[in-house]
Amino acid sequence: MDIKVNKENGKLVLQVEGRIDTVTAPDLFETVNSNLQDVSELVFDLKMVDYVSSAGLRVFLSCQKIMNKQGKMIVKNVDQRVMEVFELTGFDEVLTIE
Repeated sequence: MDIKVNKENGKLVLQVEGRIDTVTAPDLFETVNSNLQDVSELVFDLKMVDYVSSAGLRVFLSCQKIMNKQGKMIVKNVDQRVMEVFELTGFDEVLTIE
């Protein structure tokens, strides 16, 4: 997994490439967590992600809980296979997906 971080003017954009699974999810959470100070908008760009495991779902849920207190979170450019996971687990009801 590769993560590109762009942070400016209170907006943190993470462009994620690869799989978000048991091995990579902790790295994603650490990257988010270490960059969240003074962030009011968190954006995950998942254009290059084709798989999200339950560990990845936990990262999104944890980030959503944090951002509920300090701003908003958006997940965008979701691959159809990942969207199916979000829909089957009800995460499409919890996350703001564009």
